[in-house]
Amino acid sequence: MPTSKHFQHRRPRIHGNHPYKVVPLAVLEEEAAVAAPAPAARLVYNNGPLLANVQVFTLFWGDAWQQDPASQITGQINTFFDFILTSALMDQLAEYSTGAYKIGHGSRSGTLTVTSPAVTSSVDDSAIQQMIQQQISGGTVPQPNPDSLYFVFLPSGVTVTQGGTASCKTFCGYHDAIGENIFYAVMPYPDCWGCASSLSPFDAITTTSSHELCEAVTDPIPGQGWYDNNNGEIGDICAWQTKQVGSFTVQKEWSNRAGACV
Repeated sequence: MPTSKHFQHRRPRIHGNHPYKVVPLAVLEEEAAVAAPAPAARLVYNNGPLLANVQVFTLFWGDAWQQDPASQITGQINTFFDFILTSALMDQLAEYSTGAYKIGHGSRSGTLTVTSPAVTSSVDDSAIQQMIQQQISGGTVPQPNPDSLYFVFLPSGVTVTQGGTASCKTFCGYHDAIGENIFYAVMPYPDCWGCASSLSPFDAITTTSSHELCEAVTDPIPGQGWYDNNNGEIGDICAWQTKQVGSFTVQKEWSNRAGACV
């Protein structure tokens, strides 16, 4: 198991103008538990946009998603979103509603397996952004609106790089914005222990997906929505603390009202 010296982040922090926006490795969270505690968590609203009724479109990039067993997982992931977007997990986010944004239930607006361009064994965030924009301009996905969230899933064996870091080395997923109106999340396949912990691959996917879903709803442009300068976003504070919602394993999220992960 890697030691702490291999990781830059023990607790979420802002680096320059780049707020923390990734799912950290499970091993990193275990190491943080024995480190000096971070200041008490408190999310603060920074007047940016929120996704009031999020519309998730799932993008499965790569031919591998058309082959078993990956092809079965795509259906399971879509079923997960169909359920979770109208579940108690979304209800608990209502406490972060503002005058302009009333957070409620969402919906899944569609799904697509992307085979062109072909995915490579290592994909940078810039290529993911370009792929999303190509699908939008080509009309294969809905045009972005204020509630749109494009969820990109990568198949097993594909490494994602972002900001000088890599999946399964520093992070297990992230969300971001292209400009100020295209919101997206990226889910590398949980090929390492640090991105699966003791969970099954599908439970690891739903755990990290729920983490990024809740963060994208409450902070779609990282750092401009609900954010804590010492502890990061709503999911960072509770990383790898799980619960069951229906039949699905999801991550607990921070509640300002409860002062705890719920």
